Amino acid sequence: MSLDLFSLKGRVALVTGGSRGIGKMIARGFLQSGAKVYISSRKQAACDATAAELSQFGEIVALPTDVSTMEGVKALAGAIAAREPKLDILVNNAGKAWLEPIDVFPEKGWDQVVDLNLKSPFFLTQALLPQLRAAAKDRVAKVINIASIDGISVNPQETYSYAASKSGLIHLTRRMATQLAPEQIAVSAIAPGAFASDMNTTARDEAEAVAKRIPLRRIGTDEDMAGAAIYLASRAGDYVVGSTLIVDGGVTYTRS
Repeated sequence: MSLDLFSLKGRVALVTGGSRGIGKMIARGFLQSGAKVYISSRKQAACDATAAELSQFGEIVALPTDVSTMEGVKALAGAIAAREPKLDILVNNAGKAWLEPIDVFPEKGWDQVVDLNLKSPFFLTQALLPQLRAAAKDRVAKVINIASIDGISVNPQETYSYAASKSGLIHLTRRMATQLAPEQIAVSAIAPGAFASDMNTTARDEAEAVAKRIPLRRIGTDEDMAGAAIYLASRAGDYVVGSTLIVDGGVTYTRS
């Protein structure tokens, strides 16, 4: 067994939504495992600040882009193509949630969430296929979609479009995986549970209360998320195709 089973040395990765939360956790883990990392996010100041902060761990480049639109998707893909002939790892992490009662849930709360969480991962992957295919000539290239346990089991919160988009992303992962596996591009997904972030403010602000509902009795850490992503992105995860890795401390199996 190779001692470099989990190494990302010499590999190039792109993490969307990489300036904060789960994306930032993954970006840092990739850097510490030896990868060159590009991060994108909608806000330039946040993207630049995260790149500056994480630069102590390795080579990181900020590409501020709003991938919620097709124009943004094309711009980000073009920026990568101008800099890198190959892309070894794509992490489709950028996401959005919307919480509102069913009687007043607005159309914009549906369209904005589904466009970013479900539409953008597909079209960004499509736009970056030339770089992924180029990387796959040497070793298995990876696409990792960041879903959610809310796409697997039902959260009592009224986040209708979020849950639907994440469930759709899990199935889209399977469909894309079967199509791209023969080209040595392995598509998989991660379904995170409670991790502290600006999106999951409950886990961030009420960690102790949330932990009581989790079998492991704690929320997820940066290392928990980084470890899962490194596994899928590295040689260790080369034979994982179409699967969704649940990283939630066991809460999915205890939800009623």
